[in-house]
Parts: sequence; structure tokens; C-alpha cells
Amino acid sequence: MHMYVVIALLVVAVAVLAWLALRNRQETQSPALPPADPFAPGGDTAGDPRALKAGDMVEYLGERLFVRGSLRLTEGGFTWSEHFLDAMDGPAGTRRWLSVEEDPDLEVILWTEHEDDTLTPSDKSLTVDGVTYRRTEHGMATYRSEGTTGLDTQGQVEYADYEGPGDRSLAFERFVGGQGRGKWEASLGERVPNGTLVIYPSGDE
Repeated sequence: MHMYVVIALLVVAVAVLAWLALRNRQETQSPALPPADPFAPGGDTAGDPRALKAGDMVEYLGERLFVRGSLRLTEGGFTWSEHFLDAMDGPAGTRRWLSVEEDPDLEVILWTEHEDDTLTPSDKSLTVDGVTYRRTEHGMATYRSEGTTGLDTQGQVEYADYEGPGDRSLAFERFVGGQGRGKWEASLGERVPNGTLVIYPSGDE
């Protein structure tokens, strides 16, 4: 009689221990991650634009572009990059480049040269091709050049930034050298949505 009681108690003890072990294992397992929006701010599904460098290739809206060179710019404690691009498919056309900055969110803008020698950042508001832009920044930054940019290895650049409707931008730059300030170069920009830029790093690492 006592033997059956002991066996019953052992069976109960084993069952309790097994249940506790299973519960502890379930509690220590990592919870499943919720579905994430790849186009949400901070989403980065196709490479990190902050790591772009000369020799990399990018693809945007079906077009492949080769990074020829980069500028690393600094003003005070703020830094950003500009990457000069060449088309991979077909002949090279108008100059284009990508700017990458965090202010504080990551912002990537594709710029296209706007050829108009009469256009300068002389007013707080400018209208270009029927779109009105308003000046948001004006300053002087130092730069360090990497790869092929057509500039000295380091120097200074004066800039003026304008914002327009629908994530459109207008920017001016003129580089400072031994001959003084160069002429203003204007460019029109469009914000690149997160997840739409595919980055193919060069194989030099």
C-alpha cells in the first residue's frame, strides 16, 4: 500500500517538474517580431546610404548609377556627404549626385544640375520652372574629397538650401579656392523614399 503511494507521489513530482521546465522554456524564448513597414522612417532594406563611397553602385527607379567620388562635408559639429554619380546604362548626361544626412532623421536626396547662369540665391524666395522655393539654410562648410570629384582634396564650399512643395528642393553651391569664390551652381532635388534605393557595395573590402 505504501509502495503505491510513493509511486503516485513520484509520478506527480515528475509531472510538476516537467510542467515547470516547459513554462520556463516558453518564457525565455524571444517573442515573434511584429510585421514591419519597409518604407517606414528608419527602414533600411537595401543597404545603408550612410556607408556609400566611391566605387559603389546604386539603383533607383530602375536606373543604375556608379558612384565616382564623394565629398565629406563638415560645418560646426554637423556632417553630411555628397556622392557624384555617373549613369551605368547609356551615355552620361546632366550631372547628378546624392546627398546623405541625418538631421536628425536620415534624409537622402537625388540632385540634378540646373543649368541657369543667371540663377543665384539672392532672394529668400525663388521660382524655378513654375515651382516656388523658400530659403531654409545658408552657410559655409569645409569638405574632404574622395575619388573623382574634380575638386581639390580639401577646401571650403558656400551653400544655400531652399525647400519647395512635395519634397522638392533647390540648392546652390560655390567652391572657395585660391582664386576666391567660384560661380554659383544650382541643382534641383527630389527626396528618395526609404527602401527605394538599392546599394551594391564595391568589392574592395
